[in-house]
Amino acid sequence: MLAIQFDRFGGPEVLRPVELPTPTAGDGEVLLTVEAAGVNFADTHQVDGSYLDASALPYVPGSEVVGRTPDGRRVLAQVSHGYAEQVAAKESGLVDVPEGLGAAEALALLMQGLTAWHLLRTAARLRDGETVVVHSAAGGVGSLAVQLAREFGAGRVLAQVSTPAKERLALDLGADAVAHYPLAEKADVVLDAVGGELFDRALDSLAPFGRLVTYGNAARTGFTPVDPARLGRVPASVVGFWLRPALAAPGGVSGPLGELFGLVAAGRLKPVTGPDYPLAEARRAHEDLLARRTVGKVVLRP
Repeated sequence: MLAIQFDRFGGPEVLRPVELPTPTAGDGEVLLTVEAAGVNFADTHQVDGSYLDASALPYVPGSEVVGRTPDGRRVLAQVSHGYAEQVAAKESGLVDVPEGLGAAEALALLMQGLTAWHLLRTAARLRDGETVVVHSAAGGVGSLAVQLAREFGAGRVLAQVSTPAKERLALDLGADAVAHYPLAEKADVVLDAVGGELFDRALDSLAPFGRLVTYGNAARTGFTPVDPARLGRVPASVVGFWLRPALAAPGGVSGPLGELFGLVAAGRLKPVTGPDYPLAEARRAHEDLLARRTVGKVVLRP
């Protein structure tokens, strides 16, 4: 079968198409024929070595797919080694996907939808009427967080974006305005996956008892050390977030994912889908993602 593999750490250039044996489903697993594999920013950290040890090489990235079971079910699944034509998945974790829902839309609700849900509910503990700033608001997580913040009771939602086209998208999704630092109004919650200079500007823009939730470092620069005395003077909180422990908590997947599917079915949440790439062009997908040339959910099609 065709798969995407890397045998050394680096940028997108290390990704290459290879022919590998079809995986064997173990106990409690089922072999899926992949319809689409989701591309996440975390995948780029696997490729550059931020998330993996060299002992794992060679490695096939990819953590989520929509695929078909041998008996024809169309399902959404968390997996390992998803950049492939076929993949083994735990049968207990399969989620049925309606035929009328696009694969990219379904994939947007898994890692990125659950991230947006937990950022607002679990990490920020958003309260009614609060002002929320979403960085990278046209991206996979950000585009959903803009909509969910409004759904969860935010008073105002401000979107930080990098281009006029992304600004229009964020406003169409329900953002009240575009965030320009320094903010004209203080923020109660800021969701930041960029880091670098943007993190510092966001921290200076928090309202009393505001929460800055950091969940990535797209800038790939070091963070300025945070002085606890500085937080005390505001006062404010910096909250670190990683999705994996949230998913491992009781009800961390099924409840939020059920709510997300329900919101989509009711027409109150619209997953934004980005470009589709052939599986063999995973390198180009990563290049475009890192260069911020994409919006919404990016997928690979075998």
